[in-house]
Order: sequence, then structure tokens, then C-alpha cells
Amino acid sequence: MLDRIGFFVSDLHGHSDRYDKLFSAIAEERPGAVFLGGDLFPHGYAFGFGHGDRENFLLSCVRDGFDRLRSLLGNAYPRVYAILGNDDGRSLEADFIEAGEDGELWEYVHNREALWKERSVSGYAFVPPTPFQLKDWERYDMGRYVDPGCVSPEEGMRTVAVDVSQERERTMAKDLTKLSAEQEMEGSIWLFHSPPYKTVLDRAGLDGQMIDHVPLDVHVGSVAIRRFIEERQPAVSLHGHVHESTQRTGEWCEVMGKTHAFNAAHHASELAIVKFDPDDPATAVRELI
Repeated sequence: MLDRIGFFVSDLHGHSDRYDKLFSAIAEERPGAVFLGGDLFPHGYAFGFGHGDRENFLLSCVRDGFDRLRSLLGNAYPRVYAILGNDDGRSLEADFIEAGEDGELWEYVHNREALWKERSVSGYAFVPPTPFQLKDWERYDMGRYVDPGCVSPEEGMRTVAVDVSQERERTMAKDLTKLSAEQEMEGSIWLFHSPPYKTVLDRAGLDGQMIDHVPLDVHVGSVAIRRFIEERQPAVSLHGHVHESTQRTGEWCEVMGKTHAFNAAHHASELAIVKFDPDDPATAVRELI
């Protein structure tokens, strides 16, 4: 039954051809659910485009594409779950939620829980501090530590105002503890932008690079997410963010106890789709189209 299958994609970065490939795959194979793992808009979209350009892309590419799918598929239209990513800019959040909810096209699940066939689906968009300037979706990981070469969440730029003094106390670890406190983990699906730390999913191309004579860590994922997975053991966790990881490790899945963790970020021009059955995640496949 294809309605048991989930499609997972991430880091489309506003490439309309990747969206077209995704829409075609959904129309042909008719999965039961689709998971969008963030970084959905073009690079620099948060600052480099006016509101009209931003609205035009969101409406003409993303919303209209899913709307055409719904008209085509009718009752076979999948449940769609989405988060944003660290390149998207939080000023896009309200428009993105409105575009999805107005047409019942997708559910925004950052810091929320939803259901797919009575199975818990939760999302979390934040990533640990990076070298990049946009900080809307960055948060301290376990504590107030920043890797060499990275910019703290208290610095950089934002598209929405925050209380910087509160940012000093916020961590991904605290967020995940609060979000999952009363949730049933058995059979659950967690949609993250960041991968877990020191796995085959977070291997960056930083080999041999140094800052002030300090070698950079080639693993750039989240310790908090790794500990969450190890301790709480959801059935499936979905990750993006580190495009080159699968190219460098040759792997796109990490099994962590009872959890199958998948990576759908991709370093080249193709669209990567992870197709998985949450009742049997060991049978998942990752296809490039």
C-alpha cells in the first residue's frame, strides 16, 4: 500500500526544477505523506529579495504546485508536513504557515506535534551555531559554546526581532526536552533540519581547515539531537542541512538503537528523495532524480 510510504526531501533551496521533480514523483507514486525538511527557499532569500519577490516564489512555485497536486490527486493527496531551515529567514514563517493552512496544503510542525495515521509527527528547525550570518534558526546546542569559526546566536543578523538576553539562555537541548515531554515516542517521526552530531549524516567538508591554529571539527551536527535520539528512540528521524555528508561518507542512514535516521540533503543538482515505510524503516531507499 503506497499510502503507508513517506517521502522526505530537504534543502531544495528554491530550485524550481527540484520542486517539479518532487511534484511529479508524488503524482506518479502517491505516497501517504511528504516531509519537507527546511531550506526551502533560494539562498539569500531572507535579505536579497523584496516582499513581492518572496511572495511570488512562495505562491507561484510552492503553494500553486501543491495546489495543482491536490486538484489532480483528490482524496489521494498526501499529508504534507514542513519546517523551515537556517537559510530560510524567519520573516517567511507567517506567510508560509498561512499559504499552507489556507489551502490545507501542508502542516507546519516546527515546535509542534501532528498526526499521520495516529502516528506522532513532530518538527524542530533550529541548528547549532554556524559560520553564517543569518541567525533566525540558530540556537546554542547544549550550552553557551560556539565552535571555532562560527558566529554565536547573539550576533549576526536576523529578519525578526528577538530578546538577545533570552537567546543566551536558550538551547536546543532545553527545547527538545520541553517539546517531547508528554509525547509518545514509539512509532513517532521527528522532522529536523540539523543532523545528529558525529554520525554519517553530519560530515562536512572541513578536512584540514584550521582557525587560529585550531583544527575544525568535520562533524557539524547537534549533540542535543543525538542525545535526544539515543535517549528517546523515535522510530524515524529525518535530517538535512549538511549537503555533502552522503557524498563524503557514502551513507545516508544511521541506525541509532531503534531509530533509523535519514539524510535527504544533497550536494549536487539532483533532487534526493528518501522513501520510507515507518512500520519498516529498514527498507527505506534514497533516490536521486
